Amino acid sequence: MGFNELIDRLDHSASVQAAGISRGYGGPPLREVSVTAGLTRLRCASLLKPLYAWVSAARVPGARWRDLAEPAVVVSSNADTIGLWLGVGPRVILDDLCERTGVRWGLPNGDPSRFGSVEVTAAEVAAAYAVFAQAAAAGDPAACEVLGWMRQVSDSQAFGAREVTGSPETAVKCGWYGAPDETTLRTHVMALPPRTGARVTVIVAMTALPYTGARDRETYRTNVTQGLSVEDEHEKVAGEVLRGLMSTTLAELGHR
Repeated sequence: MGFNELIDRLDHSASVQAAGISRGYGGPPLREVSVTAGLTRLRCASLLKPLYAWVSAARVPGARWRDLAEPAVVVSSNADTIGLWLGVGPRVILDDLCERTGVRWGLPNGDPSRFGSVEVTAAEVAAAYAVFAQAAAAGDPAACEVLGWMRQVSDSQAFGAREVTGSPETAVKCGWYGAPDETTLRTHVMALPPRTGARVTVIVAMTALPYTGARDRETYRTNVTQGLSVEDEHEKVAGEVLRGLMSTTLAELGHR
């Protein structure tokens, strides 16, 4: 199924993005693909946590860095992410990311302590992760450690990304959220299949899909407030779309 067919099946109020990059020294030429339908920028807080962890390593003492960065990546701990975000400083983290990757993201409007309000595109996320993955391939200690944590993310939080790539060793980071003032559920996936030699492949899929049933929204908010799992609801709303975006992106990249 191609991107056009996937997008045509969605409600007109849906927003989806996908992007992929495959590149590396000594291999085939660079290949990139991206598609956007709906909003041009989306919030996808959890997808950025490994990148925040990576660049924070140079500014936080080792033991303290691991105490915060590992749960931020492996179990998507917001509290530990905030520890890095505010401990290092939002502007410093984003400036360091730009220096390392060439991708610049702006501070959230209003309250800069809200790391989850940074707005991005799938193509930007893919570009940043391609640099991160190549840094790990070259032996960057912090990138290697963060990549290892991404391989520990449980399948219950991966929305089938490893099945799409065909490898249980795929490093992933996923996110899900539905704010009380939003009429969509946001669900996102970033995956790094095992590299071949020096060649790295990155795929990103981001969705904001309609979630307008009053009863469902109330139940969802109650579950979030009580700290209960809502991944199943995100799987129901977005799982098939995410996997379609990921598999199509891989096909367009010529990934085998």
